[in-house]
Formats: sequence, C-alpha cells, structure tokens
Amino acid sequence: MKRRTVLGGMLGATLAHATARRLLAAPARAGAIPRRTFGQTGASLTVIGLASGRFQQTGSEEAAVALTQRAHELGINYFDTARLYWNGRSEQVFGRAMRGFRREIFLTSKSARRSRREAAADLDASLQALQTDYLDLWQVHQVANLEEVEQIFAPGGALEAFVAAKQAGKCRFIGFTGHTDPEVHLEMLKRYDRWDTILMPLHVADPHYLSFEKQVLPLAVKRGMGIQGMKNFGNGKLLAEFSVQECLGYVLSLPLHCTALGCTAVKQLEEDVRAAESFQPFSSREMLALNQRAERLKGPGLENWKRNTEKRVGYRAQPRYEGG
Repeated sequence: MKRRTVLGGMLGATLAHATARRLLAAPARAGAIPRRTFGQTGASLTVIGLASGRFQQTGSEEAAVALTQRAHELGINYFDTARLYWNGRSEQVFGRAMRGFRREIFLTSKSARRSRREAAADLDASLQALQTDYLDLWQVHQVANLEEVEQIFAPGGALEAFVAAKQAGKCRFIGFTGHTDPEVHLEMLKRYDRWDTILMPLHVADPHYLSFEKQVLPLAVKRGMGIQGMKNFGNGKLLAEFSVQECLGYVLSLPLHCTALGCTAVKQLEEDVRAAESFQPFSSREMLALNQRAERLKGPGLENWKRNTEKRVGYRAQPRYEGG
C-alpha cells in the first residue's frame, strides 16, 4: 500500500483539512525546513527525512534517484535506508543519487541480521551499495520480540558488530529500530545504555494501543538519545481522518528530533516539506484533541505492524503489513 492510499468508505475531508491544504499550497522552499540537534550526537538534522523503504513503489530506480535528489534540493539532510529495502536496491539508489552531496547529509542504514558475522557482512554490503566509506548512523533493524533481543546480545551476536563498526569508524553512531512492541524497545534499552539513537512509530493514534509515545519516548528523552519517528501517517490510513499538517504537526510537537517519511513521489515529498516549513508546535490542548479524534481508530487493524493483542482485526479489511 502506498503511503497516500487510504481505505474507502471513511469520512471525507473536513473543512479543517481543506484549510490545511490551502496553507500547503505555496511552493516548498530550499533551506526552510526547521532543524534540531540530534540528541547528544551534535548533528543538526532537518526535522523530516527521506525514508527509502517504499522506493520500489516509485516505478523505477531512475524515479527513486530523482526523488532523492529533489529531497536534497529542498534542503533535507537526513536520509534513511536499510540493507533489506528493495533487496538492496534502495541503498543502490541512494548511492547513485548522492555522489555529489554525500558529505553534506546525514546517512543512516540498518541491518536485520542478528549475528556478528552476518551483521558485519551487511555493513560491508551497505557501504559498497551506498558508495561511501562510512555511515553516520547504523541501526539494528526492526527488533520485534524478546527472542531477537537475546540473539543480539548473545556472545557472537549483532551488538558486537555494531560496537566494532563504531570503533573502526565505519559508522559514527549506533542505534536500534522496531515497531512491533514497546516492551521490546524497553528491553533493548535495559540491556545496553550506550545506544546513540532510537527509531520508533509515533503518530496521533499511537497513545491508544501498545504506545511507544507513552512507554518508550520518556526514557529515550531522559537518556538524551537521538530520537527518530516513523509511521507518522499510519501507512496512509490516518489521512482519511487527518490532514498531512495535523499528522506531521502532532509528531513534530513531541520531544523528538526528526522523523522519517516514506515518500513514493515528488508531489508527496513537496507536500511534506511544505508542512514542515509551516510547522508551529501544537499546544497540549490541541494534542489531546487530536488524540481524542483518533481514539476510535485504535488497535491492530490500524497499526498492523504492532503485536496483535486482540482476537479480531476490525479496520475495514486492512491488508497484511508489508514493511517499510
């Protein structure tokens, strides 16, 4: 499912949404995206970044290269990819697109391998595909359950590869990602206190079901980590009820530093950039009102990337989660 595709049979756009669209009608301007310091890393990142997890939906590698180059033209300096995205082709796209500006941006990739040997091999393959000799951030990818946590921290586990890579200068910082269960994130934080960064799903409906915002975000803030968001639009489904500006404004009003946006077309990218440029933090009252509007959407039918604690999925035939 493309990010902007939403399920039929839901409420139409409200007057508030139409107003937001008018506010977003102005052209995006290079260099106007707000920046925040990425935790204790010292890096200054644009509050939105281009994520490559859905590049296969752009239609071709050439289209994905053009999308990446347009993101740079608009001032984005935070770019997110992973070894498994598009079977490695997403990294190849970034490598092709970034030949002229690699040193100007903050580049992240990830490995879902759980042993030291396999993770280290992933890193070497990532560096080759990305045509670079280092990553700004390398992340343990999509940790989903406690069994995987055990594998990562076991002797010969993936953590050893990440620590060694940072020591060798193959990456500047290390972190981890996941979107299945906040308890797994908490266990990763419990096991190791030297993670530089964390990536988690954050959006307007998250507080109502297995909430990363409530359970994980406060600890990450306390530790001074670089905090990244994802799933801002609920894989597009939240856009049936909320505007782009509402979804993105909610996330950027949280105490995070940047959020990854899975664009598949230049128009999507430019819309997101305009929303970031016009961002004004929501008040606590406005945040609560948005949460209340989202409450009826809560559960695994909307967030089918999370662990399902219910016996039924009731969000109008939501398809199986495909990743990204």
